[in-house]
Amino acid sequence: MCEEFVVAMQGEFEMSMMGELTYFLGLQVKQLKHGTFLSQSKYCFDLLKKFKMEDCKEAAIPIATKCLMDVDEAGKQVDSTKYRGLIGPCYI
Repeated sequence: MCEEFVVAMQGEFEMSMMGELTYFLGLQVKQLKHGTFLSQSKYCFDLLKKFKMEDCKEAAIPIATKCLMDVDEAGKQVDSTKYRGLIGPCYI
């Protein structure tokens, strides 16, 4: 049954069988006797590296909770493409 599945998948997608699955669609895969575990630590590290934030300080809450935000007329222009890349896609 497994080999039939492999043939069906290879017929539909460009793929090859290269041994145990360790990385798939941005997820790290760890297969152990008592279960399979998924992690996004590499994805997170790569994202921090992309935006030069490897040395940033951790926070329990990612934004200040008691701050008033208003228009910064004198502020510099923001690169919206970079911002969208940082926060990822938004789905409503």
